[in-house]
Amino acid sequence: MNAKELIDRLGLVPYPEGGYYRETYRSAGIIPAGALSPAFGGERHYSTAIFFLLESGDISRLHRIRSDEIWHFYGGGPLKLVMIAPDGKTAEIVLGPNIEAGEHVQYVVPAGVWFGATPKRGSAFSFVGCTVSPGFDFADFEMGDKNTLKAAFPDAVACIGEFG
Repeated sequence: MNAKELIDRLGLVPYPEGGYYRETYRSAGIIPAGALSPAFGGERHYSTAIFFLLESGDISRLHRIRSDEIWHFYGGGPLKLVMIAPDGKTAEIVLGPNIEAGEHVQYVVPAGVWFGATPKRGSAFSFVGCTVSPGFDFADFEMGDKNTLKAAFPDAVACIGEFG
């Protein structure tokens, strides 16, 4: 199945950070605001999950959220995932099916880490899932500003240039 067929069959829609998505799960359970960090500013669902698809050349720009995000590889070609931690340390991993080559079928991006993604060169598309807990809310989403990120993380300029 190609990317267009997946997008159509699964009802994926454009996502603000790039690519296509569809929320597939939002728990009925709610975490009360008092049980969360004040940074959340309110209650959240226990967990949420989405399908996420990036086509060749698509970039999920650097962004961060207030929750841990678990990435799951489902199909297509490998996906490059880059991260900038609050201390400026950078990391790059590959989500994909080839575990022997060091690819990950699942990976956790910790809360507060800037991250972005793109299909690896030669991949027509990458199809993944993202599970967030506490559940995702757009109030917790922050898109990175390239100039602000470069000033804050001068050692990550190359990463910011590609994904900012």
